[in-house]
Amino acid sequence: MANGQWFPQDWPDRIRALAEGTLTPVVPKRAATVMLLKDTDGGPVVHMLRRRASMAFAGGAYAYPGGGVDPRDDEHHVRWAGPTRAWWAERLGVDERTAQAIVCAAVRETYEEAGVLLAGPTADSVVGDTTGEDWEADRAALVARDFSFAEFLDRRGLVLRSDLLGAWARWITPEFESRRYDTFFFVAALPHGQRTRNASTEADRTVWIRPQDAADGYDKGELLMMPPTIATLRRLAPFGSAADALAAAPGQDMTAVLAQARLEDGRIVLTWPGHDEFTKRIPTDLPTGGASA
Repeated sequence: MANGQWFPQDWPDRIRALAEGTLTPVVPKRAATVMLLKDTDGGPVVHMLRRRASMAFAGGAYAYPGGGVDPRDDEHHVRWAGPTRAWWAERLGVDERTAQAIVCAAVRETYEEAGVLLAGPTADSVVGDTTGEDWEADRAALVARDFSFAEFLDRRGLVLRSDLLGAWARWITPEFESRRYDTFFFVAALPHGQRTRNASTEADRTVWIRPQDAADGYDKGELLMMPPTIATLRRLAPFGSAADALAAAPGQDMTAVLAQARLEDGRIVLTWPGHDEFTKRIPTDLPTGGASA
């Protein structure tokens, strides 16, 4: 294969149905994902996980820690450090309550899937080691949605460190997909004293890898990824440190990227505006199941 791009092979039928007006697009759910960076002698590396091959969606694909927004986090008071909710609302293009929930989702998912917590007892501190039994019990309860992340922060007396995050990109799942997400991509640096671990039930391995090495693996067809993942990796690759990437975040374009599709000469042509490298011409007679293109 030419590269490691992943797409579901039921897309042709769904795209045709959408064009014919027999498929009603699913309303996308808001989600957040975090590109967690740390510095090494060879430059910054990013934390990635590989989705289990048994997963129905993007099995075997590399991604970042992330997941859906919990609507309970848009109304509970959160002790907050960094840019105001109004600032985040303008940056993300949403209202203030939604902005709080999205930022909470980014921090929560990083904790749930990587064991890293961007919060501290004060506005200028972060917690240390989070691998103790009491921390693990709370993390498991968050995964089970026994309480919201806002409630977790309140119980622990923690301040959410929104200043440790930088908004990087926004991608929306195509209208013809059965599961759709409006995903906000963030960048963050691994806090001193914390370490990552594979805490996700959806991943079979995790790696720290230079963004350029990951992109090279994709180009060679060795690492499977979805377009938003490889696109964000390419934009991370030029930075010489985690701090440089964070400093560049305010200048990143947050215009939502939404794939477009059309039927042409017996093939489905997929395009992602502003990302010509992902243009694909897919035969309409592919068998069902996931594939790389």
